[in-house]
Amino acid sequence: MATFSIAGKALKLTSAEDIDPHLDELAKLSTCSKLDLSGNTIGTEASQKLAQFIDSHDSVKKNVKEINFADLYTSRLVDEVVESLNCLLPVLLKCEKLEILNLSDNAFGLRTIDSLENYIANAVHLKHLILSNNGMGPFAGERIGKALFQLAQNKKAKKEPFLETFVCGRNRLENGSALYLALGLKSHADGLQTVRLYQNGIRPKGVATLIHYGLKFNKNLKVLDLQDNTFTKSASSILAANLPTWKESLLELNVNDCLLKEQGSDEVFKVFLDHKFAKLEHLKFNYNEMNQDTIESSLIPALEKGHLPSLKELEINGNRLQEDSEALDTLQGLFEDLELDDLEELDSDEEDEDDEDDDDDEKLEEIETEALEKQLLELSVDDLTEGLSKTHI
Repeated sequence: MATFSIAGKALKLTSAEDIDPHLDELAKLSTCSKLDLSGNTIGTEASQKLAQFIDSHDSVKKNVKEINFADLYTSRLVDEVVESLNCLLPVLLKCEKLEILNLSDNAFGLRTIDSLENYIANAVHLKHLILSNNGMGPFAGERIGKALFQLAQNKKAKKEPFLETFVCGRNRLENGSALYLALGLKSHADGLQTVRLYQNGIRPKGVATLIHYGLKFNKNLKVLDLQDNTFTKSASSILAANLPTWKESLLELNVNDCLLKEQGSDEVFKVFLDHKFAKLEHLKFNYNEMNQDTIESSLIPALEKGHLPSLKELEINGNRLQEDSEALDTLQGLFEDLELDDLEELDSDEEDEDDEDDDDDEKLEEIETEALEKQLLELSVDDLTEGLSKTHI
């Protein structure tokens, strides 16, 4: 694969003159399959020049499969970021082989959401979208969810395969984005294989909404990463109820730092006791207030029954486990890299009662999602793409 990369050089590409030498080098490639400009900073004029280059050079436009624009706007003003995206994203829609786009570590926020929404809704060739640490927030997250829904409709119309990967971590999406994100993810059905929504401040009601109204319809999930959101018992029950959906496909489950608590942890591990997960290789369950009984009554018996035959990485550090126990000795014998150096002290019965105190406002709501999906379907494609006609290269 022919790659052009100036990654990590901390170049300040502000004017056309700044980027010209790099475009001269890029022009020497007869085909460019991967374009990596990450770890530099680009301004409006340089963005215009780059967009014009891509549009006028088939070596890139007709061949590029992967673009990495992560960490591309350090020290840039918001207006510069908006103007840059208005130049670059429309031309990326002309790249008919572009399957992987990484826009992580850029301070987008709400000001750029129009450009992003228009791009995502129409990027029918895209298979892998990576949007982590972009300062989104719940309102932007909701609009991303709606754009994902529209993308699925446009992909169907063009007979293009659904999105396979959606990564949107460290964006403070919170509960407010959960419903439309769920519907957006659901719309990609069996095509979706990897979902990473780590560190988003999503509370139990939001997590439950994502799973119940969205992810349970993605029946071919291989990777589900919800690390560092909050489950407690209510969302844990929803996860446990739907885990068997992915028993034939799941390779990685990451719920580290999700506060499943004692009862929630127990419900999830009982699923592994009752169902065989033939392909699961990575099970990440650190810092969840899981107790010793769950290990002894569910996890070890599940392993003994051969229900986790492919498991090679187990993370259970930071839980309420008995350090010098036969159960943990057994696990350490099975998993060489098992870390158990930060086990939590077993609390008193009074403190353990916290598992009973899920707030009512964190329980899953019954929502007429069919009506919402109908409204989204009725949205004219012209409404979502109107902004594209106003952009220029």
